[in-house]
Amino acid sequence: MCSAALSGTEAGRKAPIRIQEKQCRSILTASRLPGGGYSANPYTGCEHACRYCYASYMSKFSGHTERWGTYVDVKQWESAGRLERLRDKPVFLSSVTDPYQPAETVYGRTRALLEELAPSGCRLSVVTKSDLAVRDLDLISQFPDAVVAWSVNTLDEEFRQDMDAAASIGSRLEAMRAFHEAGVRTACFAAPIFPGITDLEALFEALRGRADEVWLDRLNLRGPSRQVILRYIREKWPGLLPLYEAIYLEGDPVYWAQLDRVVSRLEGRLPFKLRSFIGHRGAGG
Repeated sequence: MCSAALSGTEAGRKAPIRIQEKQCRSILTASRLPGGGYSANPYTGCEHACRYCYASYMSKFSGHTERWGTYVDVKQWESAGRLERLRDKPVFLSSVTDPYQPAETVYGRTRALLEELAPSGCRLSVVTKSDLAVRDLDLISQFPDAVVAWSVNTLDEEFRQDMDAAASIGSRLEAMRAFHEAGVRTACFAAPIFPGITDLEALFEALRGRADEVWLDRLNLRGPSRQVILRYIREKWPGLLPLYEAIYLEGDPVYWAQLDRVVSRLEGRLPFKLRSFIGHRGAGG
């Protein structure tokens, strides 16, 4: 459990962000993700406020009643524990937050954690929507076989702005290039794929010379996010509404099966490795 230390509100945002520091017992949590290891979330909550974010359910476990995307708890911890237990073990930043959200520029908790973990020999993986990761290129390059992934599911900046308050697509792609050219393994987390909106072929072209791997996953709509996204499609992409209703209200699998075949045909012609979860049916789609 964490106890509140102080609170404040970040200025200059469309939706005010309530930020408070909290003392935590441990920053590393045994991971239930495939491959085991540990996950680390230097923050609770996320300023990026993605409309489709699966992590929004965390509010009920953290005692927050505010809307997802309007609060951030900044974690403080004494130590990550015995570093020798982490050698060759996966450590994932982060499972339910973005380690490089804007609060990181002020509080630096992600960099502090990287500095602590650098001698451990752990296998570091980072997923973010921010170009701030470039600040820590010097540290991340010290981890053996590190991989840094940027979440990019569109080249349409207007659509991106509708979905999140994170860095621009161009900024993410340039950050990816910086790591790629520095010899750090890079990935694009092309997810969630929005039917009829995400143009995978165009995205694959943009990733040449930037990504070593591309991870693909479908849009799964769970709980309140289903109505949020369907309402958005109805208002902004009405021509796609029948497709979304077929997928998400009627459970029609045809679209994903067709897209899976397209990806399979493209795979051999691409300069990076593909890891596709499109064919794995998830909740709500």
